[in-house]
Amino acid sequence: MAAKWVRMVTAQTPTNIAVIKYWGKRDETLILPINDSISVTLDPHHLCTTTTVAVSPSFDQDRMWLNGKEISLSGGRYQNCLREIRACASDVEDEEKGIKIAKKDWGSLHILIASYNNFPTAAGLASSAAGFACLVFALAKLMNLSEDHGKLSAIARQGSGSACRSLYGGFVKWNMGKNEDGTDSRAIQIVDEKHWDDLVIFIAVVSSRQKETSSTIGMHNSVETSMLLKYRAQEVVPKRILQMEEAIKNRDFPTLAHLTCADSNQFHAVCLDTYPPIFYMNDTSHRIISIVEKWNRTEGTPQVAYTFDAGPNAVLIARNRNAATLLLQRLLFYFPPGDGVDLNSFLIGDKSILEDAGLKDAKDLEALPPPPEIKDNVPAQRYRGDVSYFICTRPGRGPVLLSDESQALLNPETGLPK
Repeated sequence: MAAKWVRMVTAQTPTNIAVIKYWGKRDETLILPINDSISVTLDPHHLCTTTTVAVSPSFDQDRMWLNGKEISLSGGRYQNCLREIRACASDVEDEEKGIKIAKKDWGSLHILIASYNNFPTAAGLASSAAGFACLVFALAKLMNLSEDHGKLSAIARQGSGSACRSLYGGFVKWNMGKNEDGTDSRAIQIVDEKHWDDLVIFIAVVSSRQKETSSTIGMHNSVETSMLLKYRAQEVVPKRILQMEEAIKNRDFPTLAHLTCADSNQFHAVCLDTYPPIFYMNDTSHRIISIVEKWNRTEGTPQVAYTFDAGPNAVLIARNRNAATLLLQRLLFYFPPGDGVDLNSFLIGDKSILEDAGLKDAKDLEALPPPPEIKDNVPAQRYRGDVSYFICTRPGRGPVLLSDESQALLNPETGLPK
């Protein structure tokens, strides 16, 4: 049945990668963390969620499709976000389409949602962060919320903790807050994406499979069993947060690199200190750390920082374009594509970096010399096919509305997926 009218909004929101990790909740329902965290928002051209939300008096229930499959909205996290947004909704009037919605009507109107991630879901690339941030941002626009991003970040937090940080571009801090109701647990922008725009970020997608231990279960077990986590939250992170904020404001790469690597290593040490122990990294993850550490040591000053979230995929932050080019040569030397995989599909995102590195095809790959830090008498081992693909990106902006109707994921006539 065709709808009487359909009001529709489409938004695009980036994912973010924490450089000081969030791990552990003091309140699982409100998703209140046991420590502050800091992240960098990634360029939405390369890693983002696109979400279309629609409302119509002809819809008889709330429904959602994720990556083309219908999913249940009965979970507490979705319900929390929908309830909070509806409570803050305002009147909407669209004379052109003849749509008039009073604030009081939002509680009885139903919403259809379609969401699409252009990167693997539940594989440790913060897909839920982009997903819930995008959902909240799109719903806020649909319902004409006059709230600022701070309030929206507090709502998005109730869907997925790190989602609160995806409401801003650049480097973002999530204040853990002190209030029991979570009203002060929200994100703030430290600097925007233009502040440190010579950083280049690579993601080595080691596995796009869903992880064995979800972050929610992993965090709960760590809070219950890890003594290291308690020490980390109380003693280590508060100092690191201050140092990281200073490093970001001063564009101090050696300090950023040291803190990022140390914090990632400690997070995974907490996972090992958890009972039962959690293993998010694998042999390929460890090899990437070794390659970066060896190169940084040889150079005498850090060229690259590494960090791993709750999964085996490596996020590598290069200090500038030159370091990024040299890093790519190393990554492709050690981890060439598997048989039948061409270079163009092996590196996605900002492909111009291939040109900078002098790499056009398989022949160029084969001709790559071993990195100079490899000693002549030690044959270099290569791990063909151990990395599924690489993404080249950079710090990016926060969420935006997409005005082009062709980018919508729902049909403007029916509100159902295209």
